[in-house]
Amino acid sequence: MASHVALLHSISIGEGRRLVMADWRDMMEGIGLRNPRTLIATGNALFDSVGGAVSQLEVRLETAFAQRFGRHIDTIVTTTAQWRNLAAGNPFPEEPDGNRVAVRVMREPPDSSALEPLARYASQGERMLIVDGHLWLHFVQDPARSRLGAQLTTKRLGAGTVRNWNTVRRLNEMIAAL
Repeated sequence: MASHVALLHSISIGEGRRLVMADWRDMMEGIGLRNPRTLIATGNALFDSVGGAVSQLEVRLETAFAQRFGRHIDTIVTTTAQWRNLAAGNPFPEEPDGNRVAVRVMREPPDSSALEPLARYASQGERMLIVDGHLWLHFVQDPARSRLGAQLTTKRLGAGTVRNWNTVRRLNEMIAAL
C-alpha cells in the first residue's frame, strides 16, 4: 500500500458548477483507491493505492473523472515522498506570507528555456525558479494582481497545476500525520 497526492488542475465542471470534494472522494473509492481525503475545496487529495505507477494513477483518475463528471481535467499525482521533496525544495523560505509563494507542480519538468518568455510578465520583483522539475514563483504583491499568473498555462508549460505555499505545507502536514 502506497500513499499519493492528487491535484486537480481545475474544479470547474461546467456551467458554473464546481466539483464537490465528497463526490471526488466517492469517485476515487469507486476506482479502487483507498482512504481518499481532501484538503480544502480546491482539488487536493491524499489517497492510498495498491500498485500502479504515478502515470497509471493519473490516467485512472482522469478517465474516471471524465466518465463521472463529463469533463477531462488534468490530474497531477505524486508519491508522498515526492511531495515531501517538493516541499523541502521551496527556494523562497524567507517569505512569511504563504500566499505569495506558489509552485506549479508539473507532470513533466519544463525546459529551462520556458522561463525566458515568462520573464516579461514578471513585474515588481517577482521571481521564478525551476526546482526538481517544478516551477516555483515568488510574488512580491498579491498574486491575483500579477500578470505572470495568467501565463502559467498548460499550452505554454505542459500539464501542471499551481498551489500556494500554504496548501503545500498543509498537504505536507497531512502526510506527516499518516
